[in-house]
Amino acid sequence: MRRSRPGTERPGLLGRRSESDVLDQLLDGIRSRRGGALVVRGEPGIGKTALIDHALAAPGLKVLRADGAEFESELAFAALHQLCKSTLRWQERLPAPQRRALDSAFGQTGDGAPNRFHVGLAVLNLLSEAAAEQPVLCVIDDAHWLDQASAQALAFVARRLQDEPVALLFAERDASDRHELAGLPELMLRGLADDDAHRLLASRIHVPVDSAVRDRIIAEARGNPLALLELPHTADLAGGFVLPAASPTSGKVEASYQARLAELPIETRTLLLIAAAEPTGCPMLLGEAAEQLGVPDDAVTHAQDSDLLAIGDRVRFRHPLVRSAVYQSAALDERRAVHRALAEATADTDPDRKAWHYAQAARKPDEDVAAALERSADRARTRGGIAAAAAFLEKAANLTPDPTHRAVRAIVAARAKRDSGAADSASSLLSMAEATPLDNLQRATVATLRARMAFDKNRDDAAVEKLLRAARLMAPLDTFLAREAFLESLAAAVFVGRFTTADRMLDIAETARAMSPTPPKPRPLDRLLDGLTTQVRDGYTEAVPELRQAVDVYRRGAGRDAYDVGQLWVACGPAMDLWDDAAWRELADRQLELARGAGMLAELPVALSYRALAHVHAGEFADATALVGEAHAIAAELGTPAMLHVDVTVAAWRGDEERTTRIADIATRDADARGEGRLLSATEYARTVLLNGLGRYDAALAACQVAGDLDEISFHCWIPVEFIEAATHAGRPDLAEPVMKLLSERTAASGSEWALGTELRSRALLTQGPTAEKLYREAIERLARSDGAPHVARARLVYGEWLRREGRRSEARVELQAAYEQLSVLGAAAFAGRAARELAATGARVRRRVGDAPTRLTAQEFQIARLVATGATSKEVGTQLFLSPRTIDAHLRNIFRKLGITSRRQLRDLPLTT
Repeated sequence: MRRSRPGTERPGLLGRRSESDVLDQLLDGIRSRRGGALVVRGEPGIGKTALIDHALAAPGLKVLRADGAEFESELAFAALHQLCKSTLRWQERLPAPQRRALDSAFGQTGDGAPNRFHVGLAVLNLLSEAAAEQPVLCVIDDAHWLDQASAQALAFVARRLQDEPVALLFAERDASDRHELAGLPELMLRGLADDDAHRLLASRIHVPVDSAVRDRIIAEARGNPLALLELPHTADLAGGFVLPAASPTSGKVEASYQARLAELPIETRTLLLIAAAEPTGCPMLLGEAAEQLGVPDDAVTHAQDSDLLAIGDRVRFRHPLVRSAVYQSAALDERRAVHRALAEATADTDPDRKAWHYAQAARKPDEDVAAALERSADRARTRGGIAAAAAFLEKAANLTPDPTHRAVRAIVAARAKRDSGAADSASSLLSMAEATPLDNLQRATVATLRARMAFDKNRDDAAVEKLLRAARLMAPLDTFLAREAFLESLAAAVFVGRFTTADRMLDIAETARAMSPTPPKPRPLDRLLDGLTTQVRDGYTEAVPELRQAVDVYRRGAGRDAYDVGQLWVACGPAMDLWDDAAWRELADRQLELARGAGMLAELPVALSYRALAHVHAGEFADATALVGEAHAIAAELGTPAMLHVDVTVAAWRGDEERTTRIADIATRDADARGEGRLLSATEYARTVLLNGLGRYDAALAACQVAGDLDEISFHCWIPVEFIEAATHAGRPDLAEPVMKLLSERTAASGSEWALGTELRSRALLTQGPTAEKLYREAIERLARSDGAPHVARARLVYGEWLRREGRRSEARVELQAAYEQLSVLGAAAFAGRAARELAATGARVRRRVGDAPTRLTAQEFQIARLVATGATSKEVGTQLFLSPRTIDAHLRNIFRKLGITSRRQLRDLPLTT
């Protein structure tokens, strides 16, 4: 039942009928066990707090609250701890990994960086436990000031509340760059309509007002409710309201508060300043700092009487802009004195906040404070707060008195700032370092960081040149760091692809070999660099032994200490080029496992994409789709580009022309805009697969012509095969012959069943008579011993087509029917359709397959069904997929309904392998 009828309004919500209805729908949803989230956005004073109060007044809800604070925006998990404090009594019910992650996040243990996904899942399950008693409303005000770790965790939870009686209500400024909340349902608050603004102003002004003055107030407030309520306090209503029309509303409101502050006693203003500088809202801390500064007790009464501050269980300002006005209006020395008092009042059990207050209080560089900040940064990094670590390090650098030591700290801080995405701050810190005489290694380090930042911003050849120049600077100074830089340069050049200069990769490979020889005890990274430089310099065949050795080293690596997890995606490329599908699958599995286990969010989309491509190779399109969906969700949470190259490849193999075309068009635009040559090549490959499946061979040949000519690393096993099939069917064997020669040399060097089967099938397309038949048959046999189920089916398809052209219709029907059956089961619709047309051409009646029930499941439902079919519990499935057990159970009900079954045991008997 709705709390209020549509169209009704509560006091204080003048002109917000539709907005309050949106909130009521969210709250009605959780009463019906439908969870959700809403981000209320708007400029300061526009009415976000009033809408939150509207939601808080709803009966029958358990309310949890967290307020973002500017001073805590760099403290990892600070806001999350606020929100979850009252739910921690259920922590013992959580699985051990989630309990440990939560303890680490909240600083209860020193177990290392918490697994971000385990933290998010722990919070989801805590809220689920809380909601078992009554629906839960979580209010997160001032979300634009959330620390990054809390924002990521809360966004994670917000996207997984479908079947939980829990709602997350965020309020943030419309200018926020809080990308973690992107994609959540949002409600944008605009200014009040003129009629409503007139009525609101009239409620605050009880004396006659000149109509021109009143109209100017309305015009300049631009419908901002707080401006309409507060500005009359200081406006000279008789003489007019003189403020620049273009000034931000928040500036006007803060000026209003500052004028009211000026009327208060100095002791009261000091108390308010302490409260403004202390973001936790702790009354005890406020009192202790006030006592140190000699603030009398009656200042509390005056502060509350001013209607600017309320002191209860927590200290709260009437509005966030009051805090800003109080702090900004204070003199610098007054702020420093307050921060020093707060630092001395803060308990030693909170060393990070103590160090931060001391830093704000510092009048000049102070090594003791800088060292304390550096220690805080180490703690923040251990807990996973890279943004907090970067902030502490930046402040530490600024407060370091010794120039040489300051430069060292500035470089470290710049690296952390760059890793946290704060490129401007990183650049400023590097400039600080460069203002001090640097040694050669420091100069090379600065150059490397600047080059990485250039590549982050513009993935073009100029950025690749900067990376190479930095690697050259590093080479005579530190071989290990130089080889890392050269590998990074080479990977960047491969990424830029066609957008780099023709000889760029060769230049990098030659320089790396000349300036940074392989160390006596090579790391996995060193072997990988050697193999790739040989491939660039001397060609694929010469590089095979080194590439195979590098891949084997990574396969044998035990645990995350054996190598940098982020290198595994680079190693997956040579595994594919070697046609070693077993190694490719194993490395992709390991990368995904380690990235999940370590909570490495930035690595997960890449890990998921390589594992998804391995699924595509095996014809497991549903599994690939599920991983692509997960990768998209994580990329959205991180604000990174989506994995379009995998998405378009899956769509192409499934024969979905509309989806392939749509994604390919988007990917092409993105690739051109960002300079991602590899994305263009992947898109051209996908278009070719689709067109070959549809039998449009001329178009397929045109689609892969550019990628075929480029012959790029990591595409050796993909592009040539499609090119040869398109060229031969388009009647252009002359174009296929040189590609076939190159393919034969490479597959012979590889020697895997996948490689040799691919070569035999491609050669058969260019061969006539009995020899062709022998090649086709052997190709099918060899491919059947690889993971590539779709490639086996396609080999049978082209063999059947050849038999039909030879006039051997009955034999052709056998192969074509088998190909049709296999391709249909796999879900390769375009190739199955091509097989069906060929069968019809032999005079056979096509025995069309009826789709299996599992094909009616969504990608996520399919993934859940597969896991449950193995005997996994809802809790175990939820842990793996980062959903609550309650959500898993809700999905299972839909799965059972769609499949016409009633139990988990029945899932084991269904074909859930496609």
